[in-house]
Amino acid sequence: MLQMNVGGVVRVGVVAACLAAAAVSSGVAQEPGGGASGFWPEWRGPLHSGVAPAGDPPVTWSESSNVRWKVELPGLGSATPVIWGDRLFVLTAAPTGERASSGPGFFSRLADRFMRRASASDVQQFVVLAIDRRDGSVLWERVAREAAPHQGRHGTNTWASPSAVTDGEVVCASFGSVGLYCYDLDGGLLWEADLGDMQTRLGFGEGASPTLHGDLLIVPWDHQGQSFIAAFDKRTGRERWRTPRDEQTSWSTPLVIESEGGAQVVTSATEAVRGYDAATGELLWWDRGVTENAIPTPVSADGLVFVTSGYRGSRLAAIDLSAAAGDIRGSDAVVWSVDRDTPYVPSPLLLDGQLYVLKSNTGVLTAYDAATGARRYGPERLRGIRNVYASPVAAGGRLYVTSRDGATAVLRAGPEFDVLAVNTLDDGFDASPAVAGDEIYLRGREFLYCIAAD
Repeated sequence: MLQMNVGGVVRVGVVAACLAAAAVSSGVAQEPGGGASGFWPEWRGPLHSGVAPAGDPPVTWSESSNVRWKVELPGLGSATPVIWGDRLFVLTAAPTGERASSGPGFFSRLADRFMRRASASDVQQFVVLAIDRRDGSVLWERVAREAAPHQGRHGTNTWASPSAVTDGEVVCASFGSVGLYCYDLDGGLLWEADLGDMQTRLGFGEGASPTLHGDLLIVPWDHQGQSFIAAFDKRTGRERWRTPRDEQTSWSTPLVIESEGGAQVVTSATEAVRGYDAATGELLWWDRGVTENAIPTPVSADGLVFVTSGYRGSRLAAIDLSAAAGDIRGSDAVVWSVDRDTPYVPSPLLLDGQLYVLKSNTGVLTAYDAATGARRYGPERLRGIRNVYASPVAAGGRLYVTSRDGATAVLRAGPEFDVLAVNTLDDGFDASPAVAGDEIYLRGREFLYCIAAD
């Protein structure tokens, strides 16, 4: 129904190379203004909205058509590939075959089985891969750390769920409790940090990605212990600010928004939705939270920020940043809200004044007018799309919705529900797609696909 109002101690390593020289030697393009065709710098793309404004990938594909290349990836991960120029960066965790010296006890193993959790007793290599977009070859591979995770994970989560982030100068990878690592684009380690061990709700594992803004790397740390959000100098790893949070586990990535009063960091979580000053970490405003297990990342346009979640309840809210100050619960700063058919895992997609959301983790799509909350269409069921974890993306005036069982529905963007194609591959997909130029990249459980016209 539409409602409307009229840690641990950081340990920083030594910088391994001169950053300026590394940027020159890598030969990468300059930072995209508004999102050029060769860039997908973070998991929601160049506009932080799921949109590739200069992208134009194919409408149809299969295992035998419009697959430019397909490469097998080591290990397992659901981190979205990120792209800068001719380089693609992806994270994974690969078991070494070794076991931790003391595995979990009987009751822990029983709980793992009951809660569909994976055991933490297997030693993993936590790996950053740089891949050549032209042919899928590996340019470099760095093992950030080799260790057994300190706790289990949900059976559908992975040890490498947070996505990397890059700005053409650094590429930063968060493996959560295993550490935070920043490299130059040639794979030189610049610094690393250990933020301690998260204790996630029900041992479901970790998943929030860091985000870059200017020279700051902003890292969320919501768990069942002392939660916080912190910012680090992207070049040196020096902690610039840290703000405690009264929050339980969330898996939502922060969104940085430029506003009249300066850049804000907006976080979506169970206890509260909050806005922070990006330069200082000062809390600026807060609204009531979304639902338990907050996962979707906010999106923003035209002065509004949209937050949503859909586990054990539903909430979608549009917040006017110009009116957001202090406690905004129940105020006119919340322009409109919805309490049904909202997403659990997938984030919303915002394109040309229209907001698209999936219902829970299903292929049921609803579109809203972003300014007013008026429903344009839906809920509409997407044929062949059942269980969805990946967030939808858009390019070339089209929407791409990818399911866990390998199908991707392609729709025409706009106020009418119009499915153009449903394409199926032999892999399953939890990672969100990435788009650059005429290519769409799909990271599966086994393979990384580059989809482009033959």
